[in-house]
Amino acid sequence: MTTALISHPDCFDHVTPPGHPEQVARLDAVLGALEGLDLLRVKAPLAAEDDLLRVHPKAHIDAIHAAAPAEGWRSLDADTHMSVGTLKAAYRAAGGVVRAVDLVMAGEAQNAFAAVRPPGHHAERQTAMGFCFFGNVVVGAKHALDHHGLDRVAIVDFDVHHGNGTQDLVEDDPRILFCSTHQSPLYPGTGAAHEVGVDNVLNVPLPEGTGSKAFRDVMERIVLPRIDAFCPQLVIISAGFDAHMRDPLAGMNLTTEDFGWVTERLCDLADHHCAGRVVSSLEGGYDLEALGASAAAHVKVLKERGQ
Repeated sequence: MTTALISHPDCFDHVTPPGHPEQVARLDAVLGALEGLDLLRVKAPLAAEDDLLRVHPKAHIDAIHAAAPAEGWRSLDADTHMSVGTLKAAYRAAGGVVRAVDLVMAGEAQNAFAAVRPPGHHAERQTAMGFCFFGNVVVGAKHALDHHGLDRVAIVDFDVHHGNGTQDLVEDDPRILFCSTHQSPLYPGTGAAHEVGVDNVLNVPLPEGTGSKAFRDVMERIVLPRIDAFCPQLVIISAGFDAHMRDPLAGMNLTTEDFGWVTERLCDLADHHCAGRVVSSLEGGYDLEALGASAAAHVKVLKERGQ
């Protein structure tokens, strides 16, 4: 078995306006940090319409198509912009997570990391926002449930921002457990502990300056036991690295080593419940040095566990 790395050159063609934090250089930083690793390298396909329609209504998909500019940029809100290459990149990002699920479920890879952009965890059912257009990890999770016949998928989101889109897309589906640690207060202002869906959502809001010890404590005491009790048949990670102490958009103060540690612990649960099946997809992380180092720490653990 091995670890798959899924990406595609089209993901570089989502070009944001100058100075925007979700920039092409992020993917360069991630792929550069992973360059020396022996991974199964796979090109992300375009997402199938059926996979997107499990998650978003046709009106949302049509609206994203209609907004795609022929030149320059089009702004969907103050943070979320489309360039000429954005539409295809968004399809690659969602399709990359689906491909990762297929590889892991078929036993062609033990686990997989989708190094794709644009990210997805802020995209709500009918709203693109927060740099995101489609709910990439939820597209993968629903594909796993409906195409591969699973009954329980856990999505774990350690991005510093709450995955309001992921929550919106899964909070009425008891087959999916969504667990999120995130800084609060912070964009997008959601993710309170009382938001529980159909008892399938666990939000753990954390204050600015939380740091390694407190983060690891809430993972050990709250998040990991909840996943363990759910007995997932697949673990999907929304891997945002913007809780790092170097990140300019937040102040969680985690270290590179924390991302390796949480990956180890999630792999332990996957080993116990689902034969080690883990799919991870890139979300945030806006300091390029910290992003590359954290993604490498994350994928190195996946690789060690996939051997």
